[in-house]
Amino acid sequence: TAAAIAYGIDKKGGEKRILVFDLGGGTFDVSLLTIDNGIFEVVATNGNTHLGGEDFDQRTMEYFMKMHKKKTGKDINKDNRAVQKLRREVEKAKRALSNTHQVKLEIESLFDGEDFVEILTRAKFEELNM
Repeated sequence: TAAAIAYGIDKKGGEKRILVFDLGGGTFDVSLLTIDNGIFEVVATNGNTHLGGEDFDQRTMEYFMKMHKKKTGKDINKDNRAVQKLRREVEKAKRALSNTHQVKLEIESLFDGEDFVEILTRAKFEELNM
């Protein structure tokens, strides 16, 4: 209902049925609403508690960790600090892909003193998360 109110849907006359999709950090929720004369009624709601932005980040991180291990033979997973650095950059890249088709991830001295530089395209991000 908050999304429907935020978009001013309640201000438009007549009875309406509305689907609201909410893709959050950890969940994906869908609600079916009816609105009549500014009165909202939630008809149905459902969701997936295992689908959200954090899941997208995790899949993308796993892709880069696997790629890094294949290139260097080194497993980033063994270094919590390196994993956190990668997580921050992956989240920034995910947000940037909302406005651009590709983004460069650059992390100085990610693991064992080696820099990490990779390109992530929106198409690859979508492929990883479909």
